[in-house]
Amino acid sequence: MTFLDTNENILQWVSESIRIPYRHPLTGKMANYVPDFLITYRTKNNTMRAELIEIKPKGQSVLKEGMKPKERAVVAINYAKWAAAQVFCKNQGIAFRILTEDDLWHQGGTKR
Repeated sequence: MTFLDTNENILQWVSESIRIPYRHPLTGKMANYVPDFLITYRTKNNTMRAELIEIKPKGQSVLKEGMKPKERAVVAINYAKWAAAQVFCKNQGIAFRILTEDDLWHQGGTKR
C-alpha cells in the first residue's frame, strides 16, 4: 500500500471495494468475492489502465499433486472466484491479475 501511495504513476486505488457474486463450487450457493485492490495507473505509454488485483499465496493458487482435500478445496473455491472476476472485469473493460509471493518479492532474479 505504501508503494501505491508513493508511486506517481498510480492515479487511484481502493481496497476491498468491489463485491462480485459467484457460485461456491462446494455448496452450489451464491456467495460474494471481494478482491483485494482496484488500481488505476498510468502505463509506460502514458495511457490509463485499471486492474482488479488479488494477492494470494501460491499454495492457494495452483492445484498440485499430493495436496490434502482441504487445500484442494481452497484452490477450487479460488478458481470459482477468479472465473467470476474475469467475467466481471471483461464486462467493465478492466484487467484482472492474481499476484503471489513470487510476484511481490521477485527482484532481478532473486527473492528477498
